[in-house]
Amino acid sequence: PNFCCSIKKFKLLKIMPNCKTLSNKTSVTLLCFCSPWRDNACCTANTSAEAHDDASYLYNFNWNHCGIMSKECKKHFIQDTCFYECSPHLGPWIQPVDQSWRKERILDVPLCKEDCETWWEDCKNDITCKDNWHKGWDWSSGINKCPEGSKCSKWTDFFPTPKSMCEKIWSNSYIYTTYTKTSGKCMQLWFTGTNPNKKVAEYYLNNGQQQQSSALPTLLFLAVTSLSVMIH
Repeated sequence: PNFCCSIKKFKLLKIMPNCKTLSNKTSVTLLCFCSPWRDNACCTANTSAEAHDDASYLYNFNWNHCGIMSKECKKHFIQDTCFYECSPHLGPWIQPVDQSWRKERILDVPLCKEDCETWWEDCKNDITCKDNWHKGWDWSSGINKCPEGSKCSKWTDFFPTPKSMCEKIWSNSYIYTTYTKTSGKCMQLWFTGTNPNKKVAEYYLNNGQQQQSSALPTLLFLAVTSLSVMIH
């Protein structure tokens, strides 16, 4: 049983989101902000190139919906796209969804404190019109535009804190944590050298199973208690 469990864990660590484009190679030539995944990536070089474009074929998403996004801010969104498209260690957080443009998403990925706070700091002087960028856009032109009735305003009006930005902007794809990059308990959007996210995924895969096991008796107790109340 332990051997089988280990195999399942290994496979889960190798699962990637249902990305727009996948690579069958373990090493690809990735540009700039996607380069940390060059030795083991789920994306192609073309995906890497498109991630750096203002409005690419990947999602037809326009970063400049309220004027030109600053370079400092945009680099974090490129890193975010590279992380989602290229990372081979997101298995523990992949959830199925029934949407026309994708069949899977990531949910509650624990983001390192530094990554979230630096992202917010570099974007806090930018402008946007929404706090949830996953939905609610006007797509009538083929790319996202601010919906009717919305108003472009300061970034901090929509995202007053790093936590609010990291958790709201992609519908809880990420959760803000107080863990630092050296903790081994949070995922990094950007790194140099060996990918640190594999060990983090392993940690949550193991820890998550323990939590599920310990939570089962509690769930059974609550179910029995509820049934007892209904009977009486």
